[in-house]
Amino acid sequence: MSENYRELLAGYVDGELTDAEKLEFERELSHSAELRTELEEFMKLKEVTNGMRYADIPDQIWESYWESLYKKTERGVGWIFFSVGAIIVACFGLYNIFYKLFTDPDAPLWLQIGLPLLSVGGVILLVSYARERLFARKRERYTEVER
Repeated sequence: MSENYRELLAGYVDGELTDAEKLEFERELSHSAELRTELEEFMKLKEVTNGMRYADIPDQIWESYWESLYKKTERGVGWIFFSVGAIIVACFGLYNIFYKLFTDPDAPLWLQIGLPLLSVGGVILLVSYARERLFARKRERYTEVER
């Protein structure tokens, strides 16, 4: 059996062969007992690997993980740095856009009015949504109920 058919074997099992490659492989399969044996082993292997799943981590282990002060601090500090960085980048981008918009004498008036209103409205909606989510999280009705 050639190495070419060994390469086609994986594609055949996964259904990734073109029609011409599939016909060629099946022709060789009908003549080669060694290839048929190897195909059966591949099919069994695929069946086993398709049935595998990651094991879920028990809730008790997750609870002990999150009880650690280091873990709580680490996540909070990470979000603070991420938020501050995002704010700085967004402010820099908006400053450059508005600077170019207002210093360009050819910029239309509707764009000079509309873009700042759109930006301010977007920021207000984003802050409003964030406040709503924080409010809802602090008042979660089922926090003490076990699942």
